[in-house]
Amino acid sequence: MNTKELRQRTTAELGDEVKSLLRAQFNLRMQHATQQLGKTSELRKVKRDIARVRTIATELASTGSAAKPSGKA
Repeated sequence: MNTKELRQRTTAELGDEVKSLLRAQFNLRMQHATQQLGKTSELRKVKRDIARVRTIATELASTGSAAKPSGKA
């Protein structure tokens, strides 16, 4: 997941992304608990993606530019 792509989304889209990532994290945890998860590194990736999306959403909310993304990279 690229931060440039995330910064171009609205807060509603970021909220939907967090929901889908949380659902994916839950599914991975269940696979891990039942010994069906092949790549345990996926848990770490999803956890970091959730943190990344939440951080960007917080930044957008604090700057007040949720409707209009900045051109900065």
